Amino acid sequence: VTGAITGAITGAGLDKDVMLLTDGRFSGGTKGFCVGHVAPEAAHGGRIALVRDGDPIVLDMDSRELDLNVDAQELARRRQKWKAPHPLLRGVLAKYARLVGSAAEGAVCG
Repeated sequence: VTGAITGAITGAGLDKDVMLLTDGRFSGGTKGFCVGHVAPEAAHGGRIALVRDGDPIVLDMDSRELDLNVDAQELARRRQKWKAPHPLLRGVLAKYARLVGSAAEGAVCG
């Protein structure tokens, strides 16, 4: 999925102006300014779950930190409204979700 997104960004000529930020992985064909494996993931209630279109995000490469530049009260309102996604109960993705840990801990199967 991230390949399609980076392709759309590049196709629109925005690959030098837009940063793609995701808690997912990249396929290897990624082009442009992309940050992946953000943790904790949105599904676990990480701050990435609270991001809305137009929110300013500051990336400090030296300190390796991302900051969602949104007022603390607004983030608190968003946090109150946030709901965890329903767990997958069947299929390959359900098995994966049961067996593989967070990307923050290496996405280790066990």
